[in-house]
Amino acid sequence: MPVIRLVTAIRSPIERCFDLSRDIDLHTRSTEQTGEIAIAGVTTGLIGPDQEVTWEANHFGVRQRLTTRITVFNRPFHFRDSQVDGAFQRFDHDHYFEVTNDGTTLMKDVFDYTSPLGWLGILADHLFLKSYMRAFLMKRNLLIKKVAEAEPSI
Repeated sequence: MPVIRLVTAIRSPIERCFDLSRDIDLHTRSTEQTGEIAIAGVTTGLIGPDQEVTWEANHFGVRQRLTTRITVFNRPFHFRDSQVDGAFQRFDHDHYFEVTNDGTTLMKDVFDYTSPLGWLGILADHLFLKSYMRAFLMKRNLLIKKVAEAEPSI
């Protein structure tokens, strides 16, 4: 099972970083390259505990749908979104937040997933999927950082 770990340092209050990370509209802005839109469940604003969102996007030239649910919620320190339905066999995406001594918020992502299709999925992970997902998450995190540090509100 591949695991992607990212740490992003953000000079903004922990609560703001936490809320921006669960903002549906900001997520949509960060995924313009895939045409990702929220089509069911929470489709705008902040997603919260036990709520779901269904995303539709183009990945690898295929229009796909993915539904996730917020399965853990401890504002402003941690939340988890887990796949309910979609292309992966399964995934859990944990978002952790902590404040350093200088007031910087560390946003830590742990994306733990299992690809579908058995050994073909394992091969896809090694060839392209893990690096694709890492880049996808990094782009999202960079937008969260930019908005948190520069814009008074989204």
